[in-house]
Amino acid sequence: MVRQEPAKLPFLSSNLSATLLFLLDPSVLYLVATPIGNLSDLSFRAVETLKACDYILCEDTRHSSYLLNHYQINKPLKSYHRFNESKELEAIVEDLRNGRSIALISDAGTPILCDPGHLLIKKCREENIEVTAIGGPCAALLALTLSGFDPLPFQFVGFLPKKQSELTQLLSQILLYEGTSIAYETPHRIVETLEIANSLAPDRNLCVMRELTKMHEEFLKGTASVLISHFKEHPPRGELVFLIERSYQEEDWSHLSLKDHVAAVQKQWDLSLNDAIKTVAQIRKLPKRAVYQEIHKN
Repeated sequence: MVRQEPAKLPFLSSNLSATLLFLLDPSVLYLVATPIGNLSDLSFRAVETLKACDYILCEDTRHSSYLLNHYQINKPLKSYHRFNESKELEAIVEDLRNGRSIALISDAGTPILCDPGHLLIKKCREENIEVTAIGGPCAALLALTLSGFDPLPFQFVGFLPKKQSELTQLLSQILLYEGTSIAYETPHRIVETLEIANSLAPDRNLCVMRELTKMHEEFLKGTASVLISHFKEHPPRGELVFLIERSYQEEDWSHLSLKDHVAAVQKQWDLSLNDAIKTVAQIRKLPKRAVYQEIHKN
């Protein structure tokens, strides 16, 4: 996607101030990863791409201006967030059709993951408009590599739901996953989330990482009760990544009938009947319909 003059590549020159001219292909959407905390994590290719594009789509123009000013990137910023994503879609696609090169960034990290842009990429793919990515920081993957939990398999579930019943249901499903689970959580809700996790799996190993790549980066690991005690004494601030280690103990439910199993799960995890049926179906690797029919038989 990026044409460059090999003779001027900075890593081939002893002159660290050597400049590099980037010529972006027209009619291309560039997904550019931005720092999650440390401004120095913006790649050289990302800087040059942002300098060369026609304009930049961002969630918050004020927030993104701070990063762009730091690198002396003087390009028009266009607000593109979840509240206007559908409204602005056609105009952006029309600009791409007309030969403009456009960059998409999020407030921090890799675009699309918990950020707007999916509709735009889907539309570009449908119309054969080229899309490419400039790699860089991603809080979820960075937290996974630092956690010490098994890196494979893993699942990323994004921001956890705010509603307690939905959060309980999701955590009960996550706890059944045979790998590491990664989520984003806010500082004012992390204790509530940990309390639910403690009620569901008090012995499970958890990890919370705060302010990754920043000056006050913090790594915490232990059971839910240990983390709850820490955060009640030291209320957290900043961005949080929450990880749940896979279970190494398989609970034996074979002595229970499906009806008894559903009743036990419903009581233990305070689930609705339908959610308990879903959970038991996952645990026993059965179709949900089979469990449902057994419960409602006769």
